[in-house]
Amino acid sequence: QVQLVESGGGLVQAGGSLRLSCAASGRTFSIYAMGWFRQAPGKEREFVAVINWSGSSTYYADSVKGRFTISRDNTKNTVYLQMNSLKPEDTAVYFCAAPKTPLIIVHTAKDFDSWGQGTQVTVSS
Repeated sequence: QVQLVESGGGLVQAGGSLRLSCAASGRTFSIYAMGWFRQAPGKEREFVAVINWSGSSTYYADSVKGRFTISRDNTKNTVYLQMNSLKPEDTAVYFCAAPKTPLIIVHTAKDFDSWGQGTQVTVSS
């Protein structure tokens, strides 16, 4: 497994932006895809975005497509989630995650075995 630490959450008004970061350690970061998930109060954890090991391929949930951008810097063992045009329904705890298997891109929670502690994002209307 890999250790993951998220940062960058906070309170923002609707229409605003935030950038989340996730620093990884303990495993060869550059050969694994990385994902972001979120969980709102009373709801199940849901997929947000995933990026492949090289950064050349990304995949987004329909609810964030066109507003969020996932990226990574393999020299810093860090993955990012740039969130623009935020809406109140984006309010949730955001988690980064690393999958069990290297080199492939996956987007269901069961395929990820390492999770960060989460960072709170609150969007006010």
